[in-house]
Amino acid sequence: MARRCRRQGSAGVAATVKETPGGIGYVELAYALGNDLAVADIQNRAGSWIQPTAAAATAAVDAFQSELAQDVRIPVVDPPATARGAYPISGLTYLLVPKQAKDPAKQAIVKEFIQYIITEGQASAQTLQYATLPLSLEQQDQKLLAEIQSGGG
Repeated sequence: MARRCRRQGSAGVAATVKETPGGIGYVELAYALGNDLAVADIQNRAGSWIQPTAAAATAAVDAFQSELAQDVRIPVVDPPATARGAYPISGLTYLLVPKQAKDPAKQAIVKEFIQYIITEGQASAQTLQYATLPLSLEQQDQKLLAEIQSGGG
């Protein structure tokens, strides 16, 4: 019998799964590990049984580098068999940022923050149980970041 989660977001799903005998849910790796939830190895197209890890998610993202170069919004689910170490149920988090903001000073701060998270901030990703960006996606993000107007221009 399905039980509806009345709590918000991944924290709510994790708490509901934890307190529901036999409960199954899908949450970010950080929430699963932080709440001592059992996780599932999933068989990918290569036939490998893959544990959910940050590195396996990075491998999944990297397997879609040519597709992501065309459209960064594509899902990174069920990578091709060539991605032997890729976790088949992975995803990306997106930032929606206007190319030109009403407040140029705030826009510049947002742009600096994004620059940090796609470069230096990657060093903290794995300690927080998040996948690092493959170089190909970092380069794509740099191109998109360059489209954001700074200084009211």
